[in-house]
Amino acid sequence: MQSEIRQDRIVGSRRFSNYFWVISLFFGGFGFLLAGLSSYSKINFLPFTNPIELVFIPQGLVMLFYGALSLSTSIYIFLTVILDIGSGYNEYNKMENLVKIVRKGFPGKNREILLTYSLTNIRSIGIKITEGLNPTRSIYLCLKDERKIPLTPVQEPISISRLEQEAASLAKFLDLKLENL
Repeated sequence: MQSEIRQDRIVGSRRFSNYFWVISLFFGGFGFLLAGLSSYSKINFLPFTNPIELVFIPQGLVMLFYGALSLSTSIYIFLTVILDIGSGYNEYNKMENLVKIVRKGFPGKNREILLTYSLTNIRSIGIKITEGLNPTRSIYLCLKDERKIPLTPVQEPISISRLEQEAASLAKFLDLKLENL
């Protein structure tokens, strides 16, 4: 029975890079905000520098803007980490003849995202590798109606050999062909 069902876990927002950005943006934004407030009030809120010497318009105002922008971005990323947006699993069930793709979304009516596809509607497993400034390495479920459903999460690119190994393993499990997109 267990050899008929395969489930691959998908990591969502709870990654090291997101924790790093939350901390960096929070402290950087807080520093910029304090520098802008110091410029406005002429009271030094930062012990390691002297932002009182900044002219409030335009420098202090820009510091306030960048500080508020950075803090709000860090709060947004923090909330996506807390809610674990994008996490879930892919389930390949030969007994039910189904592929289920389950992900967590933002709170609301459609918090749980569930996509189901019949194995008879799947043409192949596809691999797409793009190099350059924004490299991507992804595995796709290629349907007979020419749709391509991504199976891998948005993340830092994994090695090509590992990607090929995972795709080949999945294609072998589902008894499908493997193609390059």
